[in-house]
Amino acid sequence: MTTSFRDRIRERPILCDGAMGTLLDLYEYEEIPHEIQNLRNPDIVERIHREYIEAGAEIIETNTFSANRLRLSQYHLEDKLREINLAAVGIARRAAGTRAYVAGAIGPIGRLLEPVGKIGRAEAKNVFREQIALLVEAGVDLLILETFVSVVELGEAIRAAKELTDLPIIAQKAFAEDGAILSGSFPIEVVNHLISHGVDVVGANCTVGPQRMFGIIRSMHKDGVILSAQPAAGIPTLLDGRSIYHTTPDYLGSYARELVEAGVTLVGACCGSTPAHIAAMAEAISDAQVGKPRARRKPASVTIGERKRKTDGAAERSRFSRNIGTRFMTTVELDVPRGIDIDPVIEGARHARRLGIDAVNITDGARARLRMSSIALSSIVQRETGIETITHLAARDRNMIGLQAEMLGAYASGLRNLLMISGDPAGIGDYPHATSVFDVDASGLIRAASSMNKGQDLMGNAIGSPTSFFLCCAVNPVADDMERELGKLEKKVEAGVDVLFTQPVYEIGTLERLVRLLERFRKPVMLGILPLRGRKHAEFLHNEVPGMRIPESIREQLRHAGEDGPKIGTAIARNFLKEAKPLVAGAYMMPPFKKYDVVEELMEAIG
Repeated sequence: MTTSFRDRIRERPILCDGAMGTLLDLYEYEEIPHEIQNLRNPDIVERIHREYIEAGAEIIETNTFSANRLRLSQYHLEDKLREINLAAVGIARRAAGTRAYVAGAIGPIGRLLEPVGKIGRAEAKNVFREQIALLVEAGVDLLILETFVSVVELGEAIRAAKELTDLPIIAQKAFAEDGAILSGSFPIEVVNHLISHGVDVVGANCTVGPQRMFGIIRSMHKDGVILSAQPAAGIPTLLDGRSIYHTTPDYLGSYARELVEAGVTLVGACCGSTPAHIAAMAEAISDAQVGKPRARRKPASVTIGERKRKTDGAAERSRFSRNIGTRFMTTVELDVPRGIDIDPVIEGARHARRLGIDAVNITDGARARLRMSSIALSSIVQRETGIETITHLAARDRNMIGLQAEMLGAYASGLRNLLMISGDPAGIGDYPHATSVFDVDASGLIRAASSMNKGQDLMGNAIGSPTSFFLCCAVNPVADDMERELGKLEKKVEAGVDVLFTQPVYEIGTLERLVRLLERFRKPVMLGILPLRGRKHAEFLHNEVPGMRIPESIREQLRHAGEDGPKIGTAIARNFLKEAKPLVAGAYMMPPFKKYDVVEELMEAIG
């Protein structure tokens, strides 16, 4: 490129490439680390670079994200450190020619730093120095430090780079999608911290899809700071060990323009993206100008009443288990706090009880985000409000010993209703380097709890008195592979599940088909109801969240709804619930964004 990168970045928006690993997987070069392909199949790596350039990318990233000593040592490739990094830059240089800038890609070391982990900051810095020195030696145009969860670790990488070179530096943090964090000062603190290190561009990448990335960028915007954004292509589904992404090129392209207009200068994409996504982004931003985001409204404050403690007088079997099948049952999902403030949860539970709701659902680390323990919170909710809980338990975070210990503790705390899930992989959450245990899946959890109901643990060892858990599981009515979904469900039923909770449904035809398919299992069905809050909410769920399908007719209604989006979304849910009521045993209501007031309207439909 004849123009220096620092001059080019000040002229107009610039487009970076998309995922390398995703393309290598698609082309069936799935061996990990993907960086080994720099040596074994350099032609396919070069082909991917060229495809991104042809799609419109002005920056291509070297295939070196995991090519540091510590990460390579996990595959016994640390002796190939120099060879892999030099080869990666050579491949990218051949592909780029004079058409694109070559960015040396540097990711985290793959280990936790002290005091949480065992790697010291000085050692981490030396690991970064080794890799950066090689990338600089090979002739990259700039450095891109990306997908760093720890700002401390990112700081060490920046310091290593600044000691070695005056090349431009892009520093990108991976933010969780949690709105509570983004509504505070943390994003701006991150920006200030990184800018103080002397980087050229600050931004965010990976972890979240385009809609959540838009919110992050609005929170990070600061006058005079050049911002970058490289969202993932939505939230992946794990299928046979591979991450499958669902976000379409057109959807990612439309958000690329919104990101630029919100203040992003450097835009690209991350996991799950392909040249087709980059081409759509290139077209979308072709005439866009870098703008400034509108001022964000502060959330309204909520006054929380004083809580009154109550004792839990639960019988051996739950009321929910005794009543299901005798009348139409209702549950409401409550928003689990990220911190220790449980007042909104308690108020939500009390409100649900006043409405006559039978139980409240307490989720367990949904989307692999750090949240309060579902068991601890359920125990508090039952004790302080008197309403029963449906306590979710995920297999992801604990081994089989820990999971069974949690079940025993839950039972001793008075919890009787458990909803067993496998859980999302840790890689999409707050701590992508955390271990996803998965000793068992949801059916294994059900089997363990069912064994406890017989007075035994999973291995047949006696536990004393039997438990009386009422066991719930999830079912996806719009799974991509319904035969596979039913096969998984059959295992759950065989393991001892008592009731099925569906993911949200929006069409009566979809529900009727599901009910027919589930007839052979002879289990009551709790219908998932998630009222939509507007166009963006519907598009996000449809395009970025696995297992969600919002009919085009409903999305079309919400596109024209404007400010009436929440009202129309609730009306759609209310009318659907009224029509669906005869087909199911109850309704599992999921009010979005703590909008518990919509539950009252849904209850009117139930009658």
